Amino acid sequence: MVASTRFGITLGIIYLLQFLTGSDSVTFKVENKCSHPVWPGILSGIGTLPVSTTGFTLQRGESKIIPVPPGWSGLLWGRTFCSHDFTGKFSCITGDCGSSTIECSGGKAAPPVTLVEFTLNGTGDGLDFFDVSLVEGFNLPVKVEPRGGKCSWTGCAVNLEACPTDLKVMRGSESVACKSTCQSFDNSKFCCETPEKCKSSSYSEFFKSRCPRAIVYTCDRAASNFNCAFVDCYTITFCPASSIELGNENYPAASGVHNPGSNDGGSANILRVFYKFILSALPISISITITFTIMCRCIKRRSSDVPAEAQLSSVPAEAVTVSIPAEAVTAASPVLSED
Repeated sequence: MVASTRFGITLGIIYLLQFLTGSDSVTFKVENKCSHPVWPGILSGIGTLPVSTTGFTLQRGESKIIPVPPGWSGLLWGRTFCSHDFTGKFSCITGDCGSSTIECSGGKAAPPVTLVEFTLNGTGDGLDFFDVSLVEGFNLPVKVEPRGGKCSWTGCAVNLEACPTDLKVMRGSESVACKSTCQSFDNSKFCCETPEKCKSSSYSEFFKSRCPRAIVYTCDRAASNFNCAFVDCYTITFCPASSIELGNENYPAASGVHNPGSNDGGSANILRVFYKFILSALPISISITITFTIMCRCIKRRSSDVPAEAQLSSVPAEAVTVSIPAEAVTAASPVLSED
């Protein structure tokens, strides 16, 4: 009974340690600084655990904290001009996911839409990859900012009025989105059907000059894929305060871009790997120590529980009887004086 109780306590300690050392979990803080409501949508990648929600509403000035499973990958975007029709069907002018409800439930955003892409712990050593993509078009300014580590933000905060006229999506007299060149012209020159045809155009250069940190066409990823380690929270802001207007050529140049073979941030990555190794080994070493201690105590308890009579009875009588010669006894006897 005592042994089983201690075994249960040991398991409880192990699970607690694993919970406490599971420090790879990340949170997303999604906030809306637009002058209108935004309906964020989330799509989890294949083979990753889903997040707790796939769609929700953010009124102006509101924010929401979303816990994200370790190793998560997927997309996040904002939907605009959403409403329910008389049948209760939910739909949006931009970024609609086709679910007919606020929750996207596995639906992907319809272009044109600004996409935020994440791959957490993408290389297995705690390094996260993230970017903001205009490959599917543009419908909202957005900024992604990691908290923790010396890492740069990315995003595209350009005003919608920057969209070229032949790419604009209009809602009355208002520009509500900007199509990608592939969607607008349906031309292999812009759709990157093969790597050989995937080249920059005057349209992609137009957006790159205004959003140098964002991915503006498919083969632009190598220059605009950001990474960071030691991150516990990412802030995703729609319509950030740093939004720029058309023609502002002083927009900060991209920095903190991961280049294969670069030593930038290498020491941080080494520390990250060492830290993860210590955390992963700690529960195992403690569980082994506790188990060994309990086994030793059980062996001692079993030994102490054996009656003394049983211990003596197990010894042969011949081994207990000792024969002493008479001469040795006489020699050892003291000589008495006759005084």
